[in-house]
Amino acid sequence: MPTATLAGVEVHVDDEGFMTDYDEWNDEVAAALAANIGIELTDAHWPVLRFLRDDFLAQGETPMLRRVSAVSGVPTKQLFQLFPKKPAKKMSYIAGVPKPHGCI
Repeated sequence: MPTATLAGVEVHVDDEGFMTDYDEWNDEVAAALAANIGIELTDAHWPVLRFLRDDFLAQGETPMLRRVSAVSGVPTKQLFQLFPKKPAKKMSYIAGVPKPHGCI
């Protein structure tokens, strides 16, 4: 399985760069992942990322955009502002969870 070095830590990733080991993620790794795709994390990003991680643990799969908006209370429009163009894919990537089913 491929690895990548993020924030000085070696993490396991899939062929698309999504982390494959939930426990290797931390805030510094998240910031490095975000920087890889041109996003600078702000205080507004963290509740979304933490929601994705918690929901993934509880549900066993990565939530789709609609669930993130409905359950976390963050409006879809704001998700598009925080994670431009492909928010579900970008949120998941930064949160260290698998790409949601249905994402290209």
